[in-house]
Amino acid sequence: MARFFWVKESLPQLVIKLFKNGKASIPSDQKGVFITLFFAIFTTVTGVGIVVPLLPIYANNLGATGVYVGMIFGSFSISRIFLLPVFGRLSDRNGRKPFIVAGLFAYTLISIAFIFSKNVETLIVLRFIQGAASAMIMPVVQAYVGEITPAGTEGYSMGLFNLSMFLSLSLGPLMGGTIKDIWSLDAAFVCMGLLSGTGLLLCIFFLPKVSDEKVKHSKNEIMPWSYLLKDRDIISIFMFRYAYTACIGVIWCFLPLFADTQFGLSGSLTGMLVTLGVFVSGLLQLPMGYAADRANKKIMVISGGILSTIGMVLPYFASSFHDLLIAVTIFGIGGGISMPAIMAYAVVKGDEKNAMGSVISILTVAHSLGMLTGSMAAGLAMDFLSLRLSFPCGTIIMATGTLAFLILSGKKMNAKKQLPKN
Repeated sequence: MARFFWVKESLPQLVIKLFKNGKASIPSDQKGVFITLFFAIFTTVTGVGIVVPLLPIYANNLGATGVYVGMIFGSFSISRIFLLPVFGRLSDRNGRKPFIVAGLFAYTLISIAFIFSKNVETLIVLRFIQGAASAMIMPVVQAYVGEITPAGTEGYSMGLFNLSMFLSLSLGPLMGGTIKDIWSLDAAFVCMGLLSGTGLLLCIFFLPKVSDEKVKHSKNEIMPWSYLLKDRDIISIFMFRYAYTACIGVIWCFLPLFADTQFGLSGSLTGMLVTLGVFVSGLLQLPMGYAADRANKKIMVISGGILSTIGMVLPYFASSFHDLLIAVTIFGIGGGISMPAIMAYAVVKGDEKNAMGSVISILTVAHSLGMLTGSMAAGLAMDFLSLRLSFPCGTIIMATGTLAFLILSGKKMNAKKQLPKN
């Protein structure tokens, strides 16, 4: 019978237990919170995914040059990078719900504001504010999920929650193109506003008050930043997350251009390539999250890093659409194996330090930095060398991140306590 080399169970046994034990991964009194957060993030990220691929077109219609298009996307990441640690720490002290609600409210208003923007400068400002709103939502929601996760099920619970993001990231761009073709670009902005507003209402009415949140927040018990940033395990997961997200930035920015100029692929085939890695990784979140609770997380992360490194170098040797298809699939499998283990690491460290929001925000900063700098590094490689060489640039980043994780992380990251027996 087939076995994962790091899990002492056969594949059929793993699948059976996956669905059998999944019901117990969240306490019964917290299932409503989990479901609310799951669908709130699903609707919000889907709405954003609808619009983001259309923003370059909208900016171009307003007369934006390439530099301004880069600023529109860069302003979002810049505000996130600076504000993620702030909101993560404040939510540790003051509770999660106020920041989630405020962020979703801002998302809803910005969606409508996009319709009335008449120049590129306004788009840049709106994207900067949207990045700030995102900093209030994503790390705080993930920290909330981490807090209600029982000991020993961090990987499964975070993998299950991450399904909301991966599914919405895959669905949003497809919906955006369809809405634009059937109705208009403004209709896409309206849909983003409606979906963000739905997430807002879910959180207002179904999340408990701060006083009723599972974990009581205390200003005196939270670890200082200097202590967190000296932790080798936290540094190791930061480095890996940064490297993996930088590679995503390379793929999203340069694979469409590479597919068009080198192979003349249609828009639909190019879209398939861009979303396939995310989709494959999303499919693996649940089984690999389950495995991460019962396996050596370090081996899972390193294995996923090696696969992602291979996936990044393969486009350099590609000679057909199918070669590119194989490359992004391997890259997605690598992320599907490693990311649940990385998130499980983060939850364990957040609980250990009594600073869940702070630790998750550090990881989210790595995500934003990776998206911002990965595409820039590949762009320099394209400008000074060639478009094909932008992918080996990602390979170097991914290999470096994997090696840094191998060197810096501890020998073993244990769950908070032993898994409950089945």
